[in-house]
Amino acid sequence: MLNAIVIVVLSYLAGSIPGSLWVGRALNGVDVRQHGSGNMGATNTFRVLGWKAGVLATLIDVGKGLLAAGIIATIRVTPEVIEFPFWNSDVFYQMVAGVAAVGGHMYPIWAGFRGGKGMNTAAGVLFAITPYSMWITVTVFLLVVLTTRYVSLGSLVGAVTFPSTVAIRKYVFGIDRLDASILVMSLLIAAGLIYAHRTNISRLLSGTENRIRTFRPAKGMAGRGEL
Repeated sequence: MLNAIVIVVLSYLAGSIPGSLWVGRALNGVDVRQHGSGNMGATNTFRVLGWKAGVLATLIDVGKGLLAAGIIATIRVTPEVIEFPFWNSDVFYQMVAGVAAVGGHMYPIWAGFRGGKGMNTAAGVLFAITPYSMWITVTVFLLVVLTTRYVSLGSLVGAVTFPSTVAIRKYVFGIDRLDASILVMSLLIAAGLIYAHRTNISRLLSGTENRIRTFRPAKGMAGRGEL
C-alpha cells in the first residue's frame, strides 16, 4: 500500500506542473488563464500565444504523463507485493500513476488548482502503457479534428476511442498482454476527460464552440496584438 501512496503523490505533483502557465510567463509574460478560453491547456496556449508556445506546452503536458506512467510507476519504496485479482500489478501501478497525473493536471497544486482538461497528459500516460492502442486513438483524433475543425470534439471522441480500442484488441483479437486494469482505468480517465469538457459539450450542442480557422502555424492573439 505504501508503494501505491508514494506513486500517487509523486504522479500528482508531476501532473501539477503548469506547463502552459510557465511557458506563457517565460516567453511572453502572459498568464494564459486570463485570455482566450481561460483554460490552462495547450489548445488555449496555441490560441493565445501561437504555435511555438503551444508546441512547448504540449510537450510538457505529454511528458508529465510519460514521466508518471513510465518512471514514477516503477518506484518501489518497500518490497511489499500487492496482488490484484486478475490484474498485473506493474500495469495497475502505471494506470494509478496516470490517473493521479491527469488529476494533477486538472487540479494543479502549483497553480491554485486551476488547470487544463488533461488530454495531453492522458495521452502521455497511455503512450507509455500501450502505444499501439494510443496510435489508433491519435489517428481517430486527427481525423475528427481535420474533418470538423473542432479540437474539443476530437478530444471527446479520442477519450472514448482508447478504451474501445483496448477492449476490441483484448477481447476480440485476444491480445493477452493488454491487462484488464488498462481498460478499467482508461474508462475512469475517459470519464474525467468528458467531465472536464462539459462546457465544450454544451457549446458543441449549441453550435457556439470555437473551430480551428486554419491549420497553418498560428501566431496567436499575442502575435496579432490582440492582448
